[in-house]
Amino acid sequence: MLSVATYIPQLARADPNTFATSVCTVDGQRRSWGDALKPFCLQSVSKPFTYALVHEELGPEELHSHVGQEPSGRLFNDISLDHNKKPHNPLINAGAIVVASLMKRRASLSDRFDFVSVCKAIHQMRRFCGVGYVGFNNAVFLSERETADRNYALSYYMREHKVFPKDTNLQDTLDLYFQLCSIETNCDTLAVMAATLANGGVNPMNGERVINNRACRDTLSLMYSCGMYDWSGQFAFRVGLPAKSGVAGDMIMVIPNVMGIAIYSPRLDSLGNTYRGLKFAEALIEKFNFHNYDSLVYSDCQKMDPRKAVAEIGQDNTSRFLYAAKNGDISAIKRYLLMGMDIHDRDYDDRTALHVAASEGQLECLNYVLSKWKESPEPQDKFQRTPLDDAKHFDHRECVELLQKAIARWKASQEQSTPK
Repeated sequence: MLSVATYIPQLARADPNTFATSVCTVDGQRRSWGDALKPFCLQSVSKPFTYALVHEELGPEELHSHVGQEPSGRLFNDISLDHNKKPHNPLINAGAIVVASLMKRRASLSDRFDFVSVCKAIHQMRRFCGVGYVGFNNAVFLSERETADRNYALSYYMREHKVFPKDTNLQDTLDLYFQLCSIETNCDTLAVMAATLANGGVNPMNGERVINNRACRDTLSLMYSCGMYDWSGQFAFRVGLPAKSGVAGDMIMVIPNVMGIAIYSPRLDSLGNTYRGLKFAEALIEKFNFHNYDSLVYSDCQKMDPRKAVAEIGQDNTSRFLYAAKNGDISAIKRYLLMGMDIHDRDYDDRTALHVAASEGQLECLNYVLSKWKESPEPQDKFQRTPLDDAKHFDHRECVELLQKAIARWKASQEQSTPK
């Protein structure tokens, strides 16, 4: 049964028919569809950004002395710890609460108190987007705090097991956690935040380095393995991209070094993920070769690679084909022909596989290419040189003889086919 989140009263009022998608590339190109300017709260989508900021401040060793890196295999709000008595990862409630307790841990008490205010938290989140709307929904914050029995139970359970740093104020920590979840944005802005993660921690709109490369890499690793609640394993298998969803119906996907994608649709599946967001992600991977393990070299499907222009894709295939001819790799040539390559394709100098094989003295390869050749074996490149000219120039005598015989056969066949 698909429905909006109901355990937080403010979220239960969302329009289930709202749908928006936004894209921001690492070079700052942007496009949005649907209700992309409609505001919503980040909820759990705030967790990877919070983790990244604390990682930047404390480093991975200190941070992960308090929280693990493993998928929990349990509900996102389950009252449990791993075998080291730590939350399983920073993207479930227990882990995110601990991460909130570590924010500005090295600052003075007065500075930390100043940071645990919604204005400073919003400022930190705004660095990921640079431009666009980032605000705060006080009604959602109060609603979260009034219905937070589970999170309070989690926190007291963790305090019993000494998970938090010393002198942690539990109420302040939970208030900061609720504030981070109640930060408000829209799909258009969230795509830029996701693109900052895709761009190695550098905001693509203003060039500001928000987090270092290691913090960005570790954030994406956790999103890949733990970002989609109990569907994380299935999402990694089917879609193969770092992602994070929230119960408000928001979701981000990161295609490293390419772009960030934000989706908003409040209608959730039984695991708390946006239903339309999941379907969009699966359709995207069916159309484009963005899956982490899609082969970019020997693909056996017709997926598109939008990272390349159509002409560039053809040039790459031709270059690989001629490189195989240069090396006399007949097996590779056969593979390319099975993939639909035209044996008569030419490079930027109008050279064919015949030119290359003849120049390199690859006799067996030249013989194989000639056996498949359906045109005159005397094609000219842009310098008016034929394969026979190249074979003579580099003194490959056997290639010269082979080409001369092929030319003689071609001329004889042309004479026979000419009506008298």
